[in-house]
Amino acid sequence: MSVTVREMHCSPEAVFGVLADAWVFPTWVVGASRMRDVDGAWPEVGSKLHHSFGLWPLVIDDRTEMVEWDPPRRAVMQPAGWPLGEARVEIDVKPRGSGCVVRLVEFAVRGPGRLVPSPVADALLSVRNRETLTRLAHIAEGREDNHEALVSGQEPDDVDEVQDR
Repeated sequence: MSVTVREMHCSPEAVFGVLADAWVFPTWVVGASRMRDVDGAWPEVGSKLHHSFGLWPLVIDDRTEMVEWDPPRRAVMQPAGWPLGEARVEIDVKPRGSGCVVRLVEFAVRGPGRLVPSPVADALLSVRNRETLTRLAHIAEGREDNHEALVSGQEPDDVDEVQDR
């Protein structure tokens, strides 16, 4: 089980705004290469993202299902990329000062990925997930700093005007 933690200089709501915006998933998830489709109900429990991972031409179609959605505290997703198998990804967010702390836990739940020895899997996932949280932080912090919509689908008129600080 790989556990990665990062402090972010944004609100928990900003982090969940990025998680709710399915079309930016390949921007912050290391290894995801493109979006193919998004269930209209995303991020509700049971809804799915349809994406791919890998580098062209070695691309595997994947899907990620939302297992638990409790903004702005917790999201649990289950990506499936056969023939590699399925994983569980838990994202917990807690406020801290003027920002928040994000904890990402990932582990294999089905398929050949479960056969990889834990120290090896954890070492690989740790490197990947550090970069994943760095990308997530850049998007969430940037959106909040620029007073941009925190959830996709908001009209520009729904977003507060940028004010001088």
